[in-house]
Amino acid sequence: MAYPQPDLHTPCREDVLVVTPWLAPIVWEGTFNIDILNEQFRLQNATIGLTLFAVKKYVIFLKLFLQTAEKYFMVGHRVNYYIFTDLPDSVPRVRLQEGRQVVILKVQSYTRWQDISMHRMEMISNFSRQRFLREVDYLVCADVDMIFSDHVGVEILSSLFGTLHPSFYGFSRLDFTYERRPQSQAYISKDEGDFYYIGALFGGSVQEVYRLTKACHEAMMVDQANDIEAIWHEESHLNKYLLYYKPTKVLSPEYMWDALSFYTWEKALQGRHAVFRKRRFRILPKNLTAMRN
Repeated sequence: MAYPQPDLHTPCREDVLVVTPWLAPIVWEGTFNIDILNEQFRLQNATIGLTLFAVKKYVIFLKLFLQTAEKYFMVGHRVNYYIFTDLPDSVPRVRLQEGRQVVILKVQSYTRWQDISMHRMEMISNFSRQRFLREVDYLVCADVDMIFSDHVGVEILSSLFGTLHPSFYGFSRLDFTYERRPQSQAYISKDEGDFYYIGALFGGSVQEVYRLTKACHEAMMVDQANDIEAIWHEESHLNKYLLYYKPTKVLSPEYMWDALSFYTWEKALQGRHAVFRKRRFRILPKNLTAMRN
C-alpha cells in the first residue's frame, strides 16, 4: 500500500505529550495512520471483543450504544459484543455489519449500584478465562452509557491500554482522587502516580485484561474482608494496578469526552480545548440518582 514516508525531523504533534516516560504512545488525532494500522490488524486476522454491562435501568442505553458502535467502532474488523445483563429479553436487535455479533451473558443484579460496578471486574475475569481467550484476540471494556461520535478503531489496541480521565486532564497528581487511605489495597501515596485513568474504557489482549481484572477483583475482596471500600470502587483499583503494571498504550481524552468535565474545569484548562481535535466517545448526560435507584 502507498502512504507518505514518515519524516524524522517533523513531530506528529507539538502541543501535547505523545509518549509516556515508559515509552508508551499516547493516542491523539494526528499521531497515527489508520490505513497502516488497519492493514496490520487484518494481517493478524484479529477479532475484538467489547464488554458492556447493561444491568437494571442501564439496559436503556444499549440501542444507541450499539447503533453508534456499528457506525464508528472497529469498522471493517470482526467484533463480538459481549453484553452482561440481568434483562436478556430487553436487549435490542440492531442491524450488524458482516462478521460482528451480539453475545448475551446473563448475570445477576445487586441491590447497590456500587456492588454492580465492583463485580464487573470479577465477571470479566471469569469469562476471560472461560471463553474470551478462545473467542477473541483483544478485549475493550466500556461503560454502556456512552455513544460513539467519531472513529474509534484499532489504533487503541495494545497489550494493555488505559484512558485518561477527562476531569483530571492537565492536573497535578496531588489533585487526583486516588484512594488515599493506607488500609485499602487501592492506596496510592501523594508522591506517586502518572495519570488518572477512567474506569469507563480500558482493555488490551485477553490475557492482560484477565490479569488486570483478576488482580483488581482480588484486591477488592481483601478490602471487603477488612470492611473498607475504595473511594471510586473498581476505578480506584484500576488506577493502582496501572501504576505498577504500566499500560503499553494510553488513550487521550478524545476517547472519553465529557462536556460537563470540560465545562467544570475550563479555568484550569486555560484555553487548551484546541488540543482536542476529535470527540470520539462521549459520556451521555443522565440523572445518576434516578438511574442507580
